[in-house]
Amino acid sequence: MTGTWAAPGRVNVIGEHTDYNGGLSLPVAIPQHVSCTLTARDGGTIRVASQQHGRDWIAIPLDWLADTDIAGWARYPLGVAHEFRKRGHNIGGMDLWLDGNVPAGAGLSSSAAVECAVAVAIRDTFAPTVSDVELVEITHRAENDFVGAPTGVLDQSASILCTAGHALFLDAATGAHTQVPFDLATAGLELVVIDTGTPHNHATSEYATRRQQCEAAARALGVHCLGAIAATGAVDALTDPVLRARARHVVTEDARVREVVALLQAGDDPRPIGPILTRGHVSLRDDFAVSTPQLDAAVAASCGAGAYGARMTGGGFGGSVIALADTGSSVRIGEAARQHFSVAGWTPPQVFVVAPSDGARRVR
Repeated sequence: MTGTWAAPGRVNVIGEHTDYNGGLSLPVAIPQHVSCTLTARDGGTIRVASQQHGRDWIAIPLDWLADTDIAGWARYPLGVAHEFRKRGHNIGGMDLWLDGNVPAGAGLSSSAAVECAVAVAIRDTFAPTVSDVELVEITHRAENDFVGAPTGVLDQSASILCTAGHALFLDAATGAHTQVPFDLATAGLELVVIDTGTPHNHATSEYATRRQQCEAAARALGVHCLGAIAATGAVDALTDPVLRARARHVVTEDARVREVVALLQAGDDPRPIGPILTRGHVSLRDDFAVSTPQLDAAVAASCGAGAYGARMTGGGFGGSVIALADTGSSVRIGEAARQHFSVAGWTPPQVFVVAPSDGARRVR
């Protein structure tokens, strides 16, 4: 039995570093995706290989997954298989061939795309009663527990639950999610991605430190998570200036998500959400301290070239910027960004347009 499944990367329109704080976010799936061709095989061995990572097969008995020290890219698909087994699903031997075009390290969630493509393939082949919501849990636990990256649930939710022409309004505290209309083409708009070429890694960056700081701030404020705080002034009670800044970003970012969702749900012109995106970037830069000179330059270049707003997307410490602009603006924005980067002596960024797309699915 052989089939192929695909799962997309994502950009987050607004709501960064809020998911692991029990807060709100608004991601969209993008056309760039990872495909997984699964071939069921006799025996109890799983083999994984990737077009992007040397094409050599890595094989391990399923019974050995819990104790394997295999590192690198293969840990993502193997972690998903391990999580299915932990939950009591009787999965058999298989070959997993991975291919894709989500840029790695660009803040577009290539790792979650790998996990989710593998998850839907294993689900459909061996455990068809597993729901999409449980798939989100399986892939999230694989990344947290098996890979060791302390991320929130946003990336996996987007890759599995998003639908074309919509953004996913996600409440990480409850798992509640709603599809919000986000048909940019009809409005004469496009979402431009500027990949700064400065890769990041959630497992090795200061991402874990930011999560620890948020947890410390929540304890000091007497709440179980920062997402439980609605009043932005509440964070002023924190005496530690670093914790106060981290908490202020999360609480104000939740408010920005609500503001953007209200505008989109009203069915009005989406252009007014642009300045909200830019305010979000300023908060990520100044209060959460996860931006970089390249990300800041890409935001400035985009807004200077006529974008309605721009912000870094993803965990930060590198990666990409998104810009909301009129259709046909990507060339002008790209030229402006490349000029900024050239003056600074940086490698030219990659610029492309994305549209809100469908989540994980079988393709053949």
